Amino acid sequence: MRDVDVPRPGAQKLPTEAPRDIAGSHLTSPNVAKHVLITGFEPFGGDKVNPSELVARSLEGRLISGRLIVTRILPVETRSLRERLEEAIAVDQPDLIICMGVAGGRNAIGLERVAVNVLDFSQPDNVGVMRKGDAIERGGPEARLSNLPFERITEAWKENGIPGYVSNSAGTYICNQALFETLSLTENATPPVLAGFIHFPYLPAQAIEAGAETHPSMSFDLMKRSMEVLLETVIPWIEHAQPARERATAGSQMWIPRGVKEVER
Repeated sequence: MRDVDVPRPGAQKLPTEAPRDIAGSHLTSPNVAKHVLITGFEPFGGDKVNPSELVARSLEGRLISGRLIVTRILPVETRSLRERLEEAIAVDQPDLIICMGVAGGRNAIGLERVAVNVLDFSQPDNVGVMRKGDAIERGGPEARLSNLPFERITEAWKENGIPGYVSNSAGTYICNQALFETLSLTENATPPVLAGFIHFPYLPAQAIEAGAETHPSMSFDLMKRSMEVLLETVIPWIEHAQPARERATAGSQMWIPRGVKEVER
């Protein structure tokens, strides 16, 4: 597990040779060079834990549908968020990015459709910054839409007994900013990068502390399973379209996120 700015000791890095699974058997799938970036947030607003961080840590280094999962835990800081996401995308070069957060009071997992170009905080971020009615990107579009296959994901959740739905509002706090910035950074990617955001409800202990009568909860295991099902659904969907995407971009230069001039490979 790595934070964006300072790698943690023992964090998993993309190996230069074919990776090995936990049991040590050598992996030969051609998909192991491709990977997925998952982000979670640290706790904020007085909460002691953030389920998005716990789920992200549980997925670090795993292989799901042939893809290596790399994860980042992001500070809840508006001023540094874009730079941290930009660095993560440049270093990890994913073709699928799923950001995660928590929304206390929701009764199911929200798969966010849209991020709006506004920051209107109800509380400061973790370094005390308060933003009211500010644009995320001056001169940018009023909103950006996620390009995930929403219906496929929600149907897969339903088939696996996971309560989830497509949400049309990611709020106006840091989670909304994370989705907006990620979509902005990847909008010119070739081949296209899929990116989206999911909001988890509270964990049971959080709901009890906040008031269980008004704060539904979900178990950690179900949250984790929701991400596994999402990845098991989306990755094959990407692979189905990948040959056409590669033909369309044959001979093109390697994609580098906007604002990044040099990338170490």
